[in-house]
Amino acid sequence: MEKCNASMQLTRASDYAVRVMIHLATLPEGERALLPTLALATGAPGSFLSKILQNLSRAGLIASYRGQLGGFEILPRGRQASVREVIEAIDGPISLNLCLQHGKSCSRKSWCPAHLVWVQAQAAMLQVLDQAIVADLAQQALPPAPDPAALAPLLCPSVD
Repeated sequence: MEKCNASMQLTRASDYAVRVMIHLATLPEGERALLPTLALATGAPGSFLSKILQNLSRAGLIASYRGQLGGFEILPRGRQASVREVIEAIDGPISLNLCLQHGKSCSRKSWCPAHLVWVQAQAAMLQVLDQAIVADLAQQALPPAPDPAALAPLLCPSVD
């Protein structure tokens, strides 16, 4: 019997949102990127990405500009945003299980042996996502600077 994949995972929209935020954070401050460039850089379909960008803009993480000098620019708040903030701008509050959602009640909470496991797992996951900052991830995305000593033979060929 084939099982349906019901694994816990990020939505595709959140994954693309994190990718686009990291890409925008690699750009110099004040530089803007056009939708086709962002779609290419993230692997996201342009029409889907435009909806994601709208949500990121509404959350105050990026700015959208129209016209000839238009495009999308990451805001200072977006550079300092955590991965959790980016995900929640797209999908709302993260909840590992229904019993952990605010405003929801589970009649088994008080006696369920698994409830404490879900609480601990949720806390650990949120801690990791809170510690991952967009600007820090963008620095890791940049290729390392070449070693000048390694480039010397290429720049100054020896004469025999």
